[in-house]
Amino acid sequence: MREKLASFAERFDEILSLMGDPQVVSDQKLYRELASEHRHLEPLVHAWRQLTGLESELADSRSLLKDSDPDMREMAREEVSRLGPAIEEIEQSLRILLLPRDPNDDKNVILEIRAGTGGDEAALFAADVYRMYQRYAEANSWRIEVLDVSENDIGGFKEVVCSITGASVFSRLKFESGVHRVQRVPSTETQGRIHTSACTVAILPEADDVEVEVNDSELRIDTYRASGAGGQHVNKTESAIRITHLPSGLVVTCQDEKSQHKNKAKAMKILRARLFEQMEAEAHAERAADRKSQVGSGDRSERIRTYNYPQNRLTDHRINLTLYKLDQIVQGAMDMVIEPLIQQHQADLMMQESA
Repeated sequence: MREKLASFAERFDEILSLMGDPQVVSDQKLYRELASEHRHLEPLVHAWRQLTGLESELADSRSLLKDSDPDMREMAREEVSRLGPAIEEIEQSLRILLLPRDPNDDKNVILEIRAGTGGDEAALFAADVYRMYQRYAEANSWRIEVLDVSENDIGGFKEVVCSITGASVFSRLKFESGVHRVQRVPSTETQGRIHTSACTVAILPEADDVEVEVNDSELRIDTYRASGAGGQHVNKTESAIRITHLPSGLVVTCQDEKSQHKNKAKAMKILRARLFEQMEAEAHAERAADRKSQVGSGDRSERIRTYNYPQNRLTDHRINLTLYKLDQIVQGAMDMVIEPLIQQHQADLMMQESA
């Protein structure tokens, strides 16, 4: 491990030097690749250099334990007591940083939320879940853009698809895919009874043209008039787009923009993300059993979480996490749910590595 960490430190310094080279700076693709590698190595190299510095301090303090001056020996004992736990903490951090990285962790995502069982209440819950992610995105300075939305008559979402762009979005949201269940008294309920409904969430890493090549000959593109708000524009212009990917049978629609060109661009973004997810699933099929940890497989058919409004309780069923802070979580304070999921995933990976 130490040899590996020392080689990472050398590579980190090499990258810093390369990024100052005018020829490299002028090559945008190469510069982006180096910047990405630099970003990944930085916390690792920082922790490694911290560790070597503390180990050097510990060696010096231990040598002073034999000093003739009793005050010096006492000071050395205090330093040894302090440095030991600090070194153990950094070593643990390094073990986590050295775990295999998900290649999609730095990607932006396509977020899809669909109302499930529960009629209008399910659609209202889907809208609430969307707003929860919207607030979390804003808290992280991520950009969220609606790509397609289908509303019901009372302000709920039958379906909403959006893109979230920012630093390491997929790494934070990748465990959100699945069935989200709600227990609460609907606004339309006159008897005060608690109803149960659900929505499904899908988090898809955004794919670019290089990763997913889509030939025009494989697409059937239909245009139609957008439904919903839009005034006279709705009646006059066939701006909505439906793209069918013939080899896979995937169908994507987009009508959020008044421009047919913009709708097509957004629909293609969604299509690439769904095709990329399909490719990823096929590539990892043989490892599916190994990937089913306590955090779960990310399968959208899997019920992952319950939101109980009367008790102000959120339960994540994959890691048996219960928090009585639902009011804060739906306002965007999602780190208290996301961090334990990431920590459990890291613990599972460490067990696999040691095995």
